[in-house]
Amino acid sequence: MRSDANLAGPMADPVPGPRSESAGEDVSRETSSPLVDNDTPIGRAAQLAVEALGRTERLPRPEQTRVIVVANQKGGVGKTTTTVNLAASLALHGARVLVVDLDPQGNASTALGIDHHADVPSIYDVLVDSRPLLEVVQPVVDVEGLFCAPATIDLAGAEIELVSLVARESRLQRAIQAYEQPLDYILIDCPPSLGLLTVNALVAGAEVLIPIQCEYYALEGLGQLLRNVDLVRAHLNPTLHVSTILLTMYDGRTRLASQVAEEVRSHFGKEVLRTSIPRSVRISEAPSYGQTVLTYDPGSSGSLSYLEAAREIAYRGVGMQYEAQHAHLGAGMNSTQNVVEGIQ
Repeated sequence: MRSDANLAGPMADPVPGPRSESAGEDVSRETSSPLVDNDTPIGRAAQLAVEALGRTERLPRPEQTRVIVVANQKGGVGKTTTTVNLAASLALHGARVLVVDLDPQGNASTALGIDHHADVPSIYDVLVDSRPLLEVVQPVVDVEGLFCAPATIDLAGAEIELVSLVARESRLQRAIQAYEQPLDYILIDCPPSLGLLTVNALVAGAEVLIPIQCEYYALEGLGQLLRNVDLVRAHLNPTLHVSTILLTMYDGRTRLASQVAEEVRSHFGKEVLRTSIPRSVRISEAPSYGQTVLTYDPGSSGSLSYLEAAREIAYRGVGMQYEAQHAHLGAGMNSTQNVVEGIQ
């Protein structure tokens, strides 16, 4: 069990920027004194950070590990951003969380400050060479209770190499089942495609989380993803279901964003989180410092939104039964078409 002092570590830096070299410092090197005037921009940021930290109460822990696949074959909708920031949010709420980076670009590994050069043991070794998952998992320095199985450039060729392997669709599932460390959540960041890597994720997971950018084109192709979820559920993983849809890059000032959000909520109902993620410069900047927005700028609107989204996800999971009929979206293609037609 983590102490409140441990929780305060990554959240207490009021100045966005690179991590301090001293893990024990509560303020960045740019701050000359821990006593900051609340009337200054830095003071206001510090106050927001304190308030954000105060909201990270302990959330109910799931009875069994929840394996959540973050998928959408369209690029640029916030899959990786959502994966790492939700994972950090859940960990800051006291959960033990593992991020599995299945995208050959390795952006989730970068955002979590995890080394993933070519010689680092990675998820590629797990999928292709059957290496134990425990041997490739690394702890995230900034957030206690958060871990990452990194992706390296080798993963780019895994799609082809997996074709000839036995049980090619379930290699990640077997690796996760053999992982003996206790975890509350496993979040799998998928590549922007529907190939064997994504299929491995869908076979390994029980829930699918779909980030949807609040723009018209983001809805195109969603029906194909939902159809693939149905196929995997029918033939490989009967527990799989779409449990969560998260609206990302939301800008309430635009008519289109509001209309997309309204139509998505109308057609997908309870699967859509009440919380939406706003467009935020801070969210975009954080990965360049090897951080999530939670540690980069804890008082920002993006940070607070991800904290609230994680809270929703945690409470939704209380008593959740992983059954095929729980959140059946078999008519997903029709629903998506209706959404597109509604916006037109």
